[in-house]
Amino acid sequence: MRVVTPLAKVLVPGLILFCAAPARAQGTRADYERAARFLTGDLGKLVQGADIRPTWIEDSDQFWYQKPGLDTEFVLINTTKNTRGPAFDQAKLAEELSKATRRQIRAKRAAIRFAAEGQRWTCILSTYACLREKLPPEREEVSPDGNWSAFVEQYNLYLRNLWTGTVAQLTTDGEKSWDYATPLPSSDLLVREGTERVEQHAAVFWSPDSSKLVTYRIDSRNAGRFTTLQFVPPDQLRPKAFTYVYPLPGEIVPTAQPIIFDVQALHRTDIQTAPLEIYFQGGPSFSWYKDSKRIHYMFRSRGDKRFEYREVDADTGKQRVVVEEEAKTYIDPGENRAIPVNEGAEILVTSERDGWNHIYLYNGKTGSLVNQVTKGPWVVRSIAHVDEKNRQVYFLAGGRDKDEDPYLTHLYRVNFDGSGLQLLTPENANHTAVVSPDSKFFVDNYSRADLPGQSELRKTSDGSVVQVLEKTDTGALLKTGWKSPEPFKGVAADGKTEIYGLIWRPSNLDPSKKYPIIEQVYTGPQGFFVPKTFGAANAGRRGFQSVAELGFIVVMVDGRGTTGRSRAFHEYSYHLGGVFDDHVALIKQMAQRYPYMDLERVGIYGTSAGEYAAAHAMPVHPELYKTCVSISGDHDARLDKAWWNELYQGYPVGKDYAEQSNVTLADKLKGHLLLVHGDVDNNVNPVETMRFVDALVKANRNFDMLLVPNMYHGEGRNLYLVRRRWDYFVEHLLGITPPENFEITQAASNESEGQD
Repeated sequence: MRVVTPLAKVLVPGLILFCAAPARAQGTRADYERAARFLTGDLGKLVQGADIRPTWIEDSDQFWYQKPGLDTEFVLINTTKNTRGPAFDQAKLAEELSKATRRQIRAKRAAIRFAAEGQRWTCILSTYACLREKLPPEREEVSPDGNWSAFVEQYNLYLRNLWTGTVAQLTTDGEKSWDYATPLPSSDLLVREGTERVEQHAAVFWSPDSSKLVTYRIDSRNAGRFTTLQFVPPDQLRPKAFTYVYPLPGEIVPTAQPIIFDVQALHRTDIQTAPLEIYFQGGPSFSWYKDSKRIHYMFRSRGDKRFEYREVDADTGKQRVVVEEEAKTYIDPGENRAIPVNEGAEILVTSERDGWNHIYLYNGKTGSLVNQVTKGPWVVRSIAHVDEKNRQVYFLAGGRDKDEDPYLTHLYRVNFDGSGLQLLTPENANHTAVVSPDSKFFVDNYSRADLPGQSELRKTSDGSVVQVLEKTDTGALLKTGWKSPEPFKGVAADGKTEIYGLIWRPSNLDPSKKYPIIEQVYTGPQGFFVPKTFGAANAGRRGFQSVAELGFIVVMVDGRGTTGRSRAFHEYSYHLGGVFDDHVALIKQMAQRYPYMDLERVGIYGTSAGEYAAAHAMPVHPELYKTCVSISGDHDARLDKAWWNELYQGYPVGKDYAEQSNVTLADKLKGHLLLVHGDVDNNVNPVETMRFVDALVKANRNFDMLLVPNMYHGEGRNLYLVRRRWDYFVEHLLGITPPENFEITQAASNESEGQD
């Protein structure tokens, strides 16, 4: 067979071309080189994205956006006149900024208010004069009127008058682990600063009129802790240890007492509530109404079995529950939202209570339900905009069109009373929308995994297109032999529920050959994970196509237990058991349709909960999964963060925690397993992998392991680990020796964000 070497080093004005080699032996150096180019930033040079993020100019009919691309270019749109043009003269701006900084600034790298040369700058567009901004003191939270800042020192909260410089001490009794306005830090902050005494931005929430602030005091004295051991610190030979708060399921958790301070009177008012439990890191969040007299926040019980929308009188600290809901299993915070309307006179709430995620309208004064705004066997995914004047809600939803993928979102409008439901984006694609403040226009970004996207300015009255803003160009990419991934619909293990997946193939696919299958997996119940947009499915940084180029068929599956469908579909994974039956069923259906997919050689990999799932699939379905690469895995829920596991595994802690643990299943492992974990993982402590390792050793099971110094959660941009994952699958699924010490060079790894 004649071999055509890929044009790896042919440069065409800043563009590196991919060449699809004819069908050949898989896993060769040539395949690695082509895979590396699909992984790295070279892919971004072949695709001009179209996904934009508009910024509407307050009290005007205009917005601006940054044009997708390697250079920075800003576009100004006038919706009334239907015109477009440069947002400003970038060459003139760069010239004036160069004078101010005494350094040459590129025109395509400047903005209006931006950071440059270690300073913040504001450039006046009438003259293009550039002035350095006076930055507030570091880690101090400045009031909206710019007169005050709040900061923490020695566990206590202080107030600074930014005009006079005078300082007032608001609290005096703060102490270690019972301190004010200080979120519980993640371990990565400790590692980066090299100390457990880290400094953080003051956690205060200013009232709009700057007269008051709300904050909290966290008591973590009795909370459980983990210790991270940094084996290779950058500044010394000896390892460093960092201990931090990390509550486990069923343990005592930290609590926060919310407090209001009057700035002028320096008066303290405790909010009249039992201390708020903190289930992980960070701290509680609060929001003010515009009148600066009331505060609102969301309360969630342990295991998320109850939520309350609470309102607080800022003068007295008196609290009332406006909206509440309970469930036997959980109320998923990712699906459940509460949005105050007309300064809290009404509340819009999203809930799965009737079996599908929908919108409900409440009376904000009495807390009584006014009406259900949306209903039916379909899912509201998010509220995009509320038009209070016309009493209408704009929202993204999926599943109303029975002839398309139910995960694809469309923009709809409906009246508060549930009447007048109107579809505004009918195209068979995944839509996101940003509605203008005056509710007259919206910017629609849409695409599909197999459909290059575009951005459009549209009218909210009927969804009609005013103008196309950007359009994805894949011409150069198609010349490489690349083909888009294929959406795949099949049936779950129950024989009736429709489930969906995605298939990536090598660009040099030979249907007469047999190809091993690799599943990239994440089964966390907090979302669904098969990409639905062109950018997410084809982005170099996600690596799907690059793995396929090595000579594999890559697949992803969303089985029962994930979001985006019915409540029953979502709750299937409660206690995190049984979810892999659907994955096995769909992969077998894929292979039945495409005989070149080899069911005798199936691998799987994932990160975090995906890594737990990947390693879990091996002993649960050894008849299918033969090789696994597991990265940063939460192998045992008993040793993982309280909030996630109490929510989805269940609370109180039951026997299923042990039953679903990979540690418990270690003696059932068959096949090849590579465990990867970072020593300073800031999400899942490596103790979980080590506990799994201990069980595997005791069970006399063979496995491979890689402990990576100074790696946080997931492989991130660690290209060495990407290559090791490739090697593991090539060796154990293709049965050949990988190219020796192949390197994915950093120079080629400026990864594309894969915009739609």
